[in-house]
Amino acid sequence: MPDRFPQEAVLRDGRRLMLRLFTANDVDALYHFFQHLPEDVRRFAWDRIDSHALVEAWGRELDYAKVLPVLAYDGNRVVADATLHRRKGSPLRLVGRVKWLIDPEYRGQGLGTILVNNFISLARHDGLRHLTCMLISDLEADAVRTLSDLGFDGYTVPGYGTDPDGNQHDMIKMVLKL
Repeated sequence: MPDRFPQEAVLRDGRRLMLRLFTANDVDALYHFFQHLPEDVRRFAWDRIDSHALVEAWGRELDYAKVLPVLAYDGNRVVADATLHRRKGSPLRLVGRVKWLIDPEYRGQGLGTILVNNFISLARHDGLRHLTCMLISDLEADAVRTLSDLGFDGYTVPGYGTDPDGNQHDMIKMVLKL
């Protein structure tokens, strides 16, 4: 249901953002967003977001049926990136995975909830049975709280993740039965 975008999102503090699908024309804006995230956020990202070539590849290889990337814009500036990942033809074909990064200046204002609620609605419409998200328990406690508030259950795996310095962290797999 990519046709639901663009759409306006109103944050708790009254700021109005535009949510729209990532396109090849957004490569530089998304890369700029990634580069302006604090180092402690960038270093724990799932992907090598310091690579402009990777972001360019995302722009070239868009397949909304496989990955639905949504950007939140404040004017001409990207302030959040969220993705819904799906697998075709596998035992997990009815399970979607969500990921998101939000500019620290926009956290705590309901943007994560808005983005995930959009994915929940899309997943239900598309017949998915579950949504999942894997988070670093101690470093992403705010995201764990957001997902818990939306009905996700958490399953902690001690020492499952390793940070760039080699330190192990507990990870929590959040699962929502749709």
